[in-house]
Amino acid sequence: MSKAVLHQADEGFMRLALEQAQIAHRAGEVPVGAVVVKDGQVVATGHNVCISHSDPTGHAEIVAIRAAAAAVDNYRLEGCTLYVTLEPCAMCAGALLHARLGRIVYGAADPKAGACGSVVDLFKLPQLNHHTEVTAGVLAPECAAELSSFFILLRERRRADAWPLREDALRTPEKAFVGLSDYPWEPHYVNDLKGLNGLRLHYLDIGPESAPLTFLCLHGNPSWSYLYRKMIPVWTAAGHRMVVPDLIGFGKSDKPKRESAHSFEFHRAYLLDLVEHLYLHNIILVAQDWGGLLGLTLPMEATHRYKGLLVMNTLLATGDAPLPAGLSAWREMCAKSPQFDIGRLFRRGNPHLNSKECAAYEVPFPDAGHRAATRAFPEMVAQSADHPQSSISRAARDFWSTHWDGKTLMAIGKADPVFGLDVMLTLREQIRGCTEPLVLEEAGHFVPEHGRHIAQAALSHFSHT
Repeated sequence: MSKAVLHQADEGFMRLALEQAQIAHRAGEVPVGAVVVKDGQVVATGHNVCISHSDPTGHAEIVAIRAAAAAVDNYRLEGCTLYVTLEPCAMCAGALLHARLGRIVYGAADPKAGACGSVVDLFKLPQLNHHTEVTAGVLAPECAAELSSFFILLRERRRADAWPLREDALRTPEKAFVGLSDYPWEPHYVNDLKGLNGLRLHYLDIGPESAPLTFLCLHGNPSWSYLYRKMIPVWTAAGHRMVVPDLIGFGKSDKPKRESAHSFEFHRAYLLDLVEHLYLHNIILVAQDWGGLLGLTLPMEATHRYKGLLVMNTLLATGDAPLPAGLSAWREMCAKSPQFDIGRLFRRGNPHLNSKECAAYEVPFPDAGHRAATRAFPEMVAQSADHPQSSISRAARDFWSTHWDGKTLMAIGKADPVFGLDVMLTLREQIRGCTEPLVLEEAGHFVPEHGRHIAQAALSHFSHT
């Protein structure tokens, strides 16, 4: 048989094994399937039954070779080929060797337990008196995808059990975030902070707790922690820690259904709680858009925790000055078109982004029900001096102008129509010791999309903090 014909036959039988894996998946078993073939004919099939049969030996390979042995009335399966979607473990490898199979073909490698070379290779031990031919990687992507989807759903169910969803909130399914460009980090969740009232908050926590610096990165509207994906690798490589929360209503965090659930005081309270909960110290506050409106009011409550500030296109809404014209225009646009196209917004302001990156910003918001926060945030900016946000922001302005003794780096996206150069230069005057800003001529509102350059500048700026 030619290699091309053999390869085609292998793929065909592996697809039958995948069908068995899908049966296991629907039954709640780890989705591994197997078929035994002799003389080009399927003589037996099998899939994982460990859970349903309370049987630790109930792997797909064992089930299949038991059925095959019964079918041919012989415990030796010489001349047979076993097709299995996942690399066999040591238990299964031993059984397959004992059955004298002529050949084994598997799909996805198993880096944790594989006995065909991933962890050990029992089929290459010279001491054994039988040697089985092994072919690896047939339909490996399809086999791996079946396993991946199962474990994503399993983790989602476990998280749902651990963090029950409030009746007045929604949660974007975990599978919606799979495969996003340049966003490989494991999620972290918390729902027992006093300020959350049972809502589940998502955050990234990357790097050691003992790191020299902790970069606390706060996003705005309508972005989420994906905004900082270009900065994180730079700081990780330098040995620092990144904590990047998704504000409630955004990203992987829970999304209250009602716009009235969102207020400046609510979001500020749980951010303060998160800093204390994680015992963050040596913090470099990284703030953009609402990450600044909220974030710039945090350090005055725990000054000993903060060492630096990286601030990008934002402001303090103190209520004693008119809102910038660009912000007023943005609020009017949101009022007229509350379901504005998020992907289009990012494409227009960041022409260097590809379509997958722009689409990633839309992922947390599969429908209008998930977008209460994007509708509420534009109206949350205080315009009057008697608003609670205004008094907190004025206290923060006093803190930054008279009491701040950390280092500050300001990065300005000059093409931002909302918080442009004039707005940022006004903010610079309010921050004690703010050095000459880093002005990015082509950057718009979402400055962290030019993040690698800014992150490297921040490393140099804060290296002796």
